[in-house]
Amino acid sequence: MTSKKTGYLLGAVAGVGVAAAALAATDVRLPMAEKAAPSMPLIRTSAAPVFAPPPGAPLSFADIFEKVSPAVVSVNVTSEADARALRSIPGLEGFPFGIIPRTPPGGSEGEEEDGANRPTQMSAGSGFFISADGFIVTNNHVVENAREIKVVLKDERELVATIVGRDEATDLAVLKVQGSNFPYVTFENDAVPRVGDWVIAVGNPFGLTATATSGIVSAYGRDIGETFVDFIQIDAPINRGNSGGPTFDIYGRVIGVNTAIFSPSGGSVGIGFAIPAATADSITRQLIARGSVTRGYIGATIQNYTRDMAAAQGLGDQRGAIVSDTVPGGPSDRAGLQAGDIVVAVNGVTVRTSSELTREVAKATAGDTLRLDVIRGGSRRVIQVRSGTRPNERELAANENSGGPTTPRGQAPAQPAYPVVLGMSLAPLDAANRRSFNIPEAVRGVVVTALEQSSDAARKGLRRGDVIVRANNRAVAAASDLSAEVDAARAAGRPSVLVGVNRDGRTLFLPLEIGG
Repeated sequence: MTSKKTGYLLGAVAGVGVAAAALAATDVRLPMAEKAAPSMPLIRTSAAPVFAPPPGAPLSFADIFEKVSPAVVSVNVTSEADARALRSIPGLEGFPFGIIPRTPPGGSEGEEEDGANRPTQMSAGSGFFISADGFIVTNNHVVENAREIKVVLKDERELVATIVGRDEATDLAVLKVQGSNFPYVTFENDAVPRVGDWVIAVGNPFGLTATATSGIVSAYGRDIGETFVDFIQIDAPINRGNSGGPTFDIYGRVIGVNTAIFSPSGGSVGIGFAIPAATADSITRQLIARGSVTRGYIGATIQNYTRDMAAAQGLGDQRGAIVSDTVPGGPSDRAGLQAGDIVVAVNGVTVRTSSELTREVAKATAGDTLRLDVIRGGSRRVIQVRSGTRPNERELAANENSGGPTTPRGQAPAQPAYPVVLGMSLAPLDAANRRSFNIPEAVRGVVVTALEQSSDAARKGLRRGDVIVRANNRAVAAASDLSAEVDAARAAGRPSVLVGVNRDGRTLFLPLEIGG
């Protein structure tokens, strides 16, 4: 129904255009009303076009496409079958982002699933030459599980490619093909297009090679869950298979690498995301030079310090990154950084989110000294941390997932005498409660044994077996510690108290309302 309506509307508009063109070439007399004067003047229609492009809009992108398209390639990958089918933005799970079509979807089934007998699949993405000697940029997710990679040039030559280096954190990869004098394009790091400026995306959507689409820059600084990238949002249509292809400005310079889309259908709905050229240029240079990317590391788990958290601690509109935990024996632990510290600057650069802190730390190399401005107990101080080297993303994920127990929690003994604070029944971490809730010896605090369903704690997702480890800037060893912090917050007129909750070996801070 929709397509028919669209066709009808397009036909109607086209019909108007044809009629206007016909009228432009003829003299037309308007019909006279019943009492009109017999000498109605002759009206001549104008031959000028009804519509004109706005100032600055190109009449055609053909010259630009002709100039840059030879540098764009299709990346055809043979890989082991992967159960992961979607890349998602936190909070928007289930929507496809930057998915590469599997054609065919599975390959032949093998009786065994290891080694050479695993089933294979074919996938296709895009890429582009950045040098005459055969270096190609694409997305990491296009080639990360590749057994074999072939690139197809615009002139239909097919070349075998090898992986020079991959960076999971920015989803970038560099390939190399043998040969010379390849057409190539360059990153534009300085003349950044404004929001509203024209852009052109070139790639391999749905396996259709050398496809050009146009649109505008829709926004900058989009966070879609990648720590090290602030994405450019564009509305030039990007579809499956465009991943890894370039976004050009109207001068034929690369201003981004197409990486992801937001779409409930899997096709373009006008919301695409590209890695900015400055980020892509820096990462690809490192990959070409040494095959990997190194980043600074302080060994701390952090989260955003929000306005609600600041209100709970009487810090007004303070923003930053709050330390949830530190890695035992890691750089932060050795330097004296503590859970509950709020990091507000790194080497003099203000940070307002956990991502900004991570990016500033990542700029360091192993052995560099990082000057962290932190707030602890309402007072500012400086902590000097000697940077380590950040593990790769898979190692970090493995460490995070192995931080605590995975066995189901048991039933805590019924103890109605346990004190209730903020709607939570809080029990000491004695041997019995540790066994009942499978809580490691290293965790110190009080365990939640029951919750009032109307409490803010219950609404915010706390559950039996969670351990309250901190309240504001104080370690919690007994329910009275939390109660004292609640009383202090109430006396100070604060709406909430900031608590640290440990679950499965990981700590998360959140403000809990204290009521009247």
